[in-house]
Amino acid sequence: MRVFALRESGRLAFGLLGALLLAAAVSALSLPGAHEGVQGFLAAMASRLLAYATFDLGSSAVSGLGAAQELIARGPTTLTFVLQGIVIAAVFGIPPGLLSGAASLRNALAPLGQFVSAVPVFCAALLLAYVANRLLGPALPGTPVALLPRDLAGWSQIVPPALTVGLAGMSAVQVGLRRASVTLEDAPFRQGLGRLGLPEREIERFFVTPVVFAGLLNSLGEVIVALLSATVVAEWVFHCPGIADLFVKSVALRDWNMVALILFLFAATAMIADFAGRIAAHAVAREAA
Repeated sequence: MRVFALRESGRLAFGLLGALLLAAAVSALSLPGAHEGVQGFLAAMASRLLAYATFDLGSSAVSGLGAAQELIARGPTTLTFVLQGIVIAAVFGIPPGLLSGAASLRNALAPLGQFVSAVPVFCAALLLAYVANRLLGPALPGTPVALLPRDLAGWSQIVPPALTVGLAGMSAVQVGLRRASVTLEDAPFRQGLGRLGLPEREIERFFVTPVVFAGLLNSLGEVIVALLSATVVAEWVFHCPGIADLFVKSVALRDWNMVALILFLFAATAMIADFAGRIAAHAVAREAA
């Protein structure tokens, strides 16, 4: 376990370094000298890396505030959607996914998973916006969101984007669980345990389910990427002032420094989640073995 953790830590460190270099390269596009050939671009990139090393993150063209201040101000909205999406994805994605480990239920649940995966996030967001407007009334765009609203207006604002993010996360969860369950369908240990007289239900419960759950943990980075991608769509469609909304506006204004910082933040979040998931999956798989 220690060797595996050290190897994954090195993998994470190199991944973060690569993300930082990519962020510096994108951010350098904001500097005038970056468009004067290869040498000018490399000099601009080195200048950005030096600025990052001294914690000089620049400012946002959207508001004129410092980049760090802007990210801190918008962070709670994005974090709220991601946390709510994780809860929705776990509640509505994990139980059906674990049940799909049984071959008899996999075929029955497959159409639902395929339908959820096939619906584009943008289309789902527009449909949820229409339904919420009919049932809960119009939401006030551009206002901060709460993790647990206390009135109907707050719920009308938070439910559609949270469901958008949650459905994307649920789709990623079910894909991860289904992938793990399919690989175990013809595993040799299942036949061996069956020859020993162990009922199929007990094999599924005590031996297959932990390994399938470990497969989901191993896909945690992919789930977080799905959640963050859906958050970008949700914040843009529902006019929520989060980091993802800032990303879209920064791209429109060609504020490449802010774009680079947000890309690095999202990439680092996905990499750290992937690292934590792989470590947890390795521990669960060892325990199950």
